[in-house]
Amino acid sequence: MEKNPYTLVFGKEPTQIISRAFQATEIIDKFCNESPTQQVFMITGVRGTGKTVFMTEISKKIKQKRDWIVVELNPERDLLKSLASKLSSEDGLAKIFQSAKINLSFFGFGLEVDGTVPITDIETALEKMLESLKKHSKKILITIDEAVNTPDMRAFASAFQIFVRQDLPVFLLMTGLYENINNLQNEKSLTFLYRAPKVELEPLNIGAISRNYKKTFDIDDASALRMAKMTRGYSFAFQVLGYFTWENGGQMEEILDDYRQYLEDYVYDKIWSELSKGDRRIVYGIARSGNGKISDIREILGIDTNQFNPYRKRLIKKGILTGDERGYVRFVLPVFEQFVLENYNE
Repeated sequence: MEKNPYTLVFGKEPTQIISRAFQATEIIDKFCNESPTQQVFMITGVRGTGKTVFMTEISKKIKQKRDWIVVELNPERDLLKSLASKLSSEDGLAKIFQSAKINLSFFGFGLEVDGTVPITDIETALEKMLESLKKHSKKILITIDEAVNTPDMRAFASAFQIFVRQDLPVFLLMTGLYENINNLQNEKSLTFLYRAPKVELEPLNIGAISRNYKKTFDIDDASALRMAKMTRGYSFAFQVLGYFTWENGGQMEEILDDYRQYLEDYVYDKIWSELSKGDRRIVYGIARSGNGKISDIREILGIDTNQFNPYRKRLIKKGILTGDERGYVRFVLPVFEQFVLENYNE
């Protein structure tokens, strides 16, 4: 039996993928420019929008370029030591560090260099390592998935800020939920992160999803478009609907309950638990309105524009709402209306 081309695993790059070519090209071009205009990008979006897959897509393309080194760091560990360890563990780079007489033996990695005192400060070690890589025309892209505001993350970001000021060839790509990235950017000592551009992942192109389903399931245009619209361009929904439809021999109608339940169990429950009491009341009003008209929502909830707007802005930034049409707000997430109406408790 042919393998299912869709996946239910978060963060794993699926066989079937809708490329965000424009956004990816913009980041790659700015990093790879002879005089880079940006050295940091933050990728944000609600759970399941494909942040990890998007970052992986970019890092793979950059890794193929000459003289680029891509290092993926775990945000739960000491990021500075992890970076130094990963750089020194690559044979080609280790030889560069040895020839530059950079003694990293104090940290438990890297060969001891005869006649050279071991470096005992990790930031100093990284500065010397990056300087030696610069002399060899190397560039380093660091990727961090699901960044959060922790002491290790702040220490790393502060050091990275210094590396950038020293004109060292380091570049940073991070993903994170809106609130986590926002908390990190608002740290007073990390002003450069506040100025760093945020890439807010928008819904996938409905036409591209429709063409994907049409080709994969060999169905007519109308059926493929109907399937695509059911996802609302939400990346995880595209995978889930495709996965269950494939498992059911290409028939969609019988798996709609499974589709909805999977989204609720694996994404919506978590999103709901992270919403404030006020946020929940607002999304309830939106679900109750049925049409997303702001004046109707305010009437249902008994609030004025000044009370509604801060929630509207925050929920848009979180990736839960879209406010593209003047006077209206709508959910980005498919079948989220039903979930809200069933779970809201006044």
